[in-house]
Amino acid sequence: MGVEYASGSLNSGTIQAIIFMGVIFLFIVLFFSFIPVGLWISSLAANVKVSIFSLIGMRLRRVNPAKIIMPLIKATKAGLELGVNQLEAHLLAGGNVDSVVDALIAAERANIDLPFEKAAAIDLAGRDVLEAVKMSVNPQVIQTKSVSAVAKDGIELLVKAQVTVRADLERLIGGAGESTVLARVGEGIVTTVGSSVSHKNVIENPDNISKVVLSKGLDAGTAFQILSIDIADVDVGRNIGAHLQMVQAEADKNIAQAKAEEKRAMAVAREQEMRAEVVSAEAEVPRAMAQALREGKLGVMDYYDMQNVVADTKMREKISLGKTANKLFGSDKNEK
Repeated sequence: MGVEYASGSLNSGTIQAIIFMGVIFLFIVLFFSFIPVGLWISSLAANVKVSIFSLIGMRLRRVNPAKIIMPLIKATKAGLELGVNQLEAHLLAGGNVDSVVDALIAAERANIDLPFEKAAAIDLAGRDVLEAVKMSVNPQVIQTKSVSAVAKDGIELLVKAQVTVRADLERLIGGAGESTVLARVGEGIVTTVGSSVSHKNVIENPDNISKVVLSKGLDAGTAFQILSIDIADVDVGRNIGAHLQMVQAEADKNIAQAKAEEKRAMAVAREQEMRAEVVSAEAEVPRAMAQALREGKLGVMDYYDMQNVVADTKMREKISLGKTANKLFGSDKNEK
């Protein structure tokens, strides 16, 4: 009985020890999963002063500590003085901490004055701050589409220009983008070509377009600084002046035809009115004759004489028409 009791006690103690070790292991796992000890050790190795309680606070605020500590280590190694609170506040505002730190390092290497607040504001404005710094160091060339412009002689020119721009960090927040620059350059090209007397002058001296357009200050209110405008290609297009003259001539012809048709219609209407008046007048003749017969002003013999005269007149007209036809047909037979 004593042996069995000791064995039972041993089994119970072993089970309790296993449970205790399991609880300790689970606590350690939860501790290291919740508290980023590895990041804390990395920060200490990189001489970045971050307390373990700051990392725990980041976990409680649902902030990924790796997105703060790793950029902070990178900035410290680059010689930048940034704080944990600055980076965490920017991350909580929806910014890209890693991109901002890379931009600050690039600006530091290029000797560009870019404070953290301005870089964070550019990033929160939706612009790529790192790309802006690179574009400020290395200017970018943007090309316009084929711009159609017409000189005073009516010849169309198709002009393509290359615009070299550099990002202006001071005006990057609230400044217009590339589309505005291209639109202004296109407008300047149209104005310059349109003020030229002949298209030949533009083809001979395309640099005049660059000088005139560049002098207009087209980069005002934009996020870029225009360094140069180079004319890449000038092609001769349509003869717009001749086309407009043809269209105008066609329009004048149509107007003249319309006016002639109006006059003809008025003449036809006037002729019909006159015919109606003649018919109306002829209709009055039998009435007048009947009235004269009733009143005794016209005798029956007079009426017969008048009818004979009318019949003779019609007969003579037929005879004259017959002679005219014979002459015509006779001339045709002789020609054959």
